Amino acid sequence: MQYISNQEFGGERPLYHSVDLHLDHVTIHVGESSVKECRNIEAEHCCFEGKYVFWEVDGVRCEHCVFTPSARSSVWYSRHITYRDCEVQAPKMFRRASFIDLANVRIPDGQETFWDCDHIRLKNVQIGNCDYLFMHSSDIEIEDYRQDGNYSFQYAKNVVIRNAVLNSKDAFWESENCTIYDSEINGEYLGWYARNLRLVRCHITGEQPLCYCENLILEDCTMGDDANLAFEYSSVQATVKGHIISVKNPSTGHISADSIGEIILDANIKQPADCRIVTKAAKG
Repeated sequence: MQYISNQEFGGERPLYHSVDLHLDHVTIHVGESSVKECRNIEAEHCCFEGKYVFWEVDGVRCEHCVFTPSARSSVWYSRHITYRDCEVQAPKMFRRASFIDLANVRIPDGQETFWDCDHIRLKNVQIGNCDYLFMHSSDIEIEDYRQDGNYSFQYAKNVVIRNAVLNSKDAFWESENCTIYDSEINGEYLGWYARNLRLVRCHITGEQPLCYCENLILEDCTMGDDANLAFEYSSVQATVKGHIISVKNPSTGHISADSIGEIILDANIKQPADCRIVTKAAKG
């Protein structure tokens, strides 16, 4: 392992094609592709200011590092990436990357991040300003997480989320095989066109949630006062604790809630049009 400490680099490709390199208290100034086409790179207490830092790299471990806003698009086409206790201020950080493991990481500007990635693990991660997060990504495990930004998890596959707060309009559109446990999901048009979306002990807010879904499952969830016109044209199995403001034209399955303000079944309902809707009040 080659060790470099307390140095500064700039320009284009200063550490190009490095192998088995450990960086300690190193600053990479504005430039391009500083650690491109490398293998087995470790970085501690480093500051990355230039863009396209880790492109075509196999094996990156960053601890206590900072990526400034100018370090945009820094991890593309790379594999086996581990971040611990890092601050990522730059957008578009991860694209077409595999085996990403982040813990205790803050990403205040996560716009267009995690596109076309796979095998992602996040633990105690916060992401802000994160419109279009996880687009077309797969095999994702997330725990103790918060995000603020819209259009997340569109077209995502094989996702498991635990103990999260997701503030996102249009989350999980056309997603597949996603399960969310013990989380709060806020935003309009949740899960439209999703397949095999399962929510367990989640709280849901936002207008017209969970429409056009295939094989939708809710287990012991709650719904906010603005979660109206739910389940339109969905095949659904749902147990909801408390009140649902309104349900509209579910196509098939079973919906159970303590109470439902309005049930709309009109001429536009789709076949087989046999969803069974029950409330505690009706049972009484």
